[in-house]
Amino acid sequence: MEENHSIWIEKYRPQRLEEMVGQTKIVERLRSYVKSGSLPHLLFTGPAGVGKTTAAVALAREFFGDSWQMNFRELNASDERGIDVVRNQIKQFARTTPLAGATFKILFLDEADALTSDAQAALRRTMENYAQTCRFILSCNYSSKIIDPIQSRCAIYRFRPLDDTAITEEMDRIATREGLTVEPKAKEAILFIAQGDMRKAINALQGAAIVSPTITEQKLFEITAHARPDEIEDLLKAALAGDFEGAEALLSTLLNQRGIAPLELLHQIYRVILDRPMDRGLKVALISRMGEADYRISEGADSEIQMEALIAGFVQAALERGTKG
Repeated sequence: MEENHSIWIEKYRPQRLEEMVGQTKIVERLRSYVKSGSLPHLLFTGPAGVGKTTAAVALAREFFGDSWQMNFRELNASDERGIDVVRNQIKQFARTTPLAGATFKILFLDEADALTSDAQAALRRTMENYAQTCRFILSCNYSSKIIDPIQSRCAIYRFRPLDDTAITEEMDRIATREGLTVEPKAKEAILFIAQGDMRKAINALQGAAIVSPTITEQKLFEITAHARPDEIEDLLKAALAGDFEGAEALLSTLLNQRGIAPLELLHQIYRVILDRPMDRGLKVALISRMGEADYRISEGADSEIQMEALIAGFVQAALERGTKG
């Protein structure tokens, strides 16, 4: 294994648009901007780890070449959410003249949905006033949190979770470069852990590689604090058989001994239930109870009590329908 202490998500971040895996249609359209030499304001929306930041940086590299760092700036709106960041940092960058012969600069505003409404209104005016010298690329998880006047001024690109083929292709490339052996079951585990998020996949691979150049399924689930699908299946089987004590013991093991965060475990159970063949009415009842637990934990309720209540709710739903397993 290559002796290297760098963070792999940065080490293997694509430098050019053509190096990106997945998001093929979006990459094609972005490359057409480079060919034409023109660029509108852009809004990238989608879940984490699917290539939004990578696309913005690669686009700047291709537009500006060696001078890209002089004409590109990245800000994270969640660091400073108020109007001052727009009036000061953003406006100051947007109003200055492009360097090295460039016709415009690019400002990439990550997590733009974290901006307050007042800050977004000020940003809209800045985008209008300095459109000749600066193009804005806004990135967010939820486009609905961006005010309509900004959305209407941007070409909107919706990034989707990466498919298994794209993630597997990148994992194979990194494994070859780093001299790793990834067992077939381990590849399946990476896909289960990542759920379309390339950042999660690469971090899981690097975490396991620190321990051994042979990547196993067991090691991946240990270092990523994820429950294995069969562990969640055992938990569900016990609950749906009416065995609260057995299900509660399995839950306690996952939360306390394995150290899995309650919300993370909740989401993993949800994914397993979605794909699990079972009575439709029972599945609806279980997901409804999961929604309540997710909301209450997110609002600050005691997570341990809510997870216990969730299992109790599963047992009750199964007993009410006379359904087992």
